Amino acid sequence: MTGALQGRSALITGASMGLGLAIARAYVEAGANVLVCARDGGPLDEALGELAGLAKEGQIVAAETGDVADPADAERFVAASLRRFSQLHVLVNNAGVYGPKGTIDEVEWEAWAEAIRVNLLGSVLMARAVLPHFKARRYGKIVQLSGGGATAPLPRISAYAASKAGVVRFAETLAEEVRGFGIDVNSMAPGALNTRLLDEVLAAGPEKVGPEFYERALRQDAEGGTPLARGAGLAVFLGSPLSDGITGKLISAVWDPWETLGSHLADLQSSDVYTLRRIAPKDRGLDW
Repeated sequence: MTGALQGRSALITGASMGLGLAIARAYVEAGANVLVCARDGGPLDEALGELAGLAKEGQIVAAETGDVADPADAERFVAASLRRFSQLHVLVNNAGVYGPKGTIDEVEWEAWAEAIRVNLLGSVLMARAVLPHFKARRYGKIVQLSGGGATAPLPRISAYAASKAGVVRFAETLAEEVRGFGIDVNSMAPGALNTRLLDEVLAAGPEKVGPEFYERALRQDAEGGTPLARGAGLAVFLGSPLSDGITGKLISAVWDPWETLGSHLADLQSSDVYTLRRIAPKDRGLDW
């Protein structure tokens, strides 16, 4: 992926730590100008310093503090990107939270709703803010961060699961809305990562997240989880010309052969491969 983003500019949300910072690093190393944003200014300043140290002569790295789920901040992030770069090629919607842990009748409602606000509404607001520019240029890339909750139930972490399923369906829907504008919209599943979200699960304990999920988290913590570089590499691919024409898909960094998807473009464009769909009885060998 060396040089895959040369001459491109990207806006990356939730990029002060974890996967977001790993994606920002990979974007800078691939040649992109990058504006990173997050709510907490302290870690964001540290991230900016690290990214600036990776940038080559002529590359621009900048940061803005704010909340993706605030309409004014979302507009401000895009405006700041255009002010610094003059044009924007990629939006990576990475900002997200796990939300409260526990059964839906026991968790604090405000915390549950806040997870929906950040994960789902925040990504929609960022897409709304960037679309006029992408449409005017008739080109753009929107990369949405999915997660395990999008494709399987996550008991006791329902806000995260519901919001991530919503993120993927929104990406599929938006991809159809912008067909003909040269805008690709995809979701990516980065794998089981050892980030602050895992730390939250371990801190919550089996009483909150359930014994089965807690034991799985313990194993993941011990084994190291999926390398952040794998998800960052997929994010680079989805922001690069190598993925042009691939849109409306949910792609796994771990399980899918994303490096070679460009050679399967016709199949991807004419099928529902890598999408969320209802399972009918006949799909499972049942005759009723």
